[in-house]
Amino acid sequence: MTQLRAITYTRVSTGRQAESGISLADQHRVTLEAIERRGWSLSHQYSDAGRSGKSISGRPELRAALIALAAGEADALVVAKLDRLARSTVDLAALMAQAKRQGWALVVLDLDVDTSTPAGELLAGIVGTVAQYERRLIAERARMTHANRRARGLRAGQKPELPQELRQAIAQRVTAGEAYAQVARSLNDAGTPTARGGKWYPSTVAHVARSVALDTELAQVTA
Repeated sequence: MTQLRAITYTRVSTGRQAESGISLADQHRVTLEAIERRGWSLSHQYSDAGRSGKSISGRPELRAALIALAAGEADALVVAKLDRLARSTVDLAALMAQAKRQGWALVVLDLDVDTSTPAGELLAGIVGTVAQYERRLIAERARMTHANRRARGLRAGQKPELPQELRQAIAQRVTAGEAYAQVARSLNDAGTPTARGGKWYPSTVAHVARSVALDTELAQVTA
């Protein structure tokens, strides 16, 4: 049987390095122990120190790990805790779907998740279903809010101030996997103004991409 090559990912936020069970040292230890128990080999260790888990774009080491996995340089990604990797069910489902599509396994130790096993594959399907349900709930709440505003004679939502073509172009670049910071930098380099005429920041790009995604979701729900 071919020995699987695993990479580990660890992360701590600023000021949280010393927390019991969440320090980089603790995460390194438990992930290496898990790899050893499974009889896998360690390919590489990626670590984002002092990084928020709000978005993947703000974690260069996680992006590098995902690139390595997509390129076939490793067969599995091992993390100690779910909150070191993803902040929501939707994010976790997206990573699980990416792992399945690209042919690598995801191991989340605190949840006892291992998609290299049949039980892990089953759980991945359940997580995906829950994430889809959450997205529909969010869209339904937004639809009801907009309907209520229309009934009161108000605008059903804030009208986008950016040209639709620009909004779509930004969303497409983000969907294709381009980092928020990279998109913001290229827009600034090209002299493209924001809606208020200021500079582009990763958070601005993320807001535009999310608003386009919500518009699409709402169109699907109300169709």
